[in-house]
Amino acid sequence: MMKTFKLISFQIIDGETVHDIPLKDGLIINREDVEKRWLIETFIAQEYVGVFEDAFKNGNELFIQVVITRPENDPAPFRATVVKLKKINESYSVLLEGYINKSRNDYAELLLTHLLDKGITGDQLLEAFKTNMVTKPKLPAANKE
Repeated sequence: MMKTFKLISFQIIDGETVHDIPLKDGLIINREDVEKRWLIETFIAQEYVGVFEDAFKNGNELFIQVVITRPENDPAPFRATVVKLKKINESYSVLLEGYINKSRNDYAELLLTHLLDKGITGDQLLEAFKTNMVTKPKLPAANKE
C-alpha cells in the first residue's frame, strides 16, 4: 500500500548551499516497496526547470530535501533522479524517484550547530534557537554518504 503526502517545500543541496525551488504544487509517494523507493512530483515554473533538464539528460543524482505535510516538519533528505519532465501549459511537471537518506537528520541539532558556528551564545542563543525552530531557515540536511 502506497502513502501519498503533500509537498510543502523543495530544495536542492549543492555542497553547503541550499537552493529553494518554489512549488506551484507537489506531492510525494512512499511506494512502500522492497527497494524503499519514493516518487516525488513537483510542478514548477519554467525558470527552474534547467537544473532538472541537466540532471535528466546526464543521468545525475540530485541531493534534495523536502518538507512534507506541514511547514513545521523537519526537512527530509533524499537522493533522487529525474524520471520524467513534462511541460504543462506554462509550468513543468518534474517526476523524480528517490531514496530517503538514512543518515541522521536532526534539524534541531543542525540548527544549534549553525547558530553556535555564528558565535551566538547565552540568552541570544536560546532566543535565536526558538525563533529559528519556527521559521526553519535553510540548512543542508542531506548527507551525501
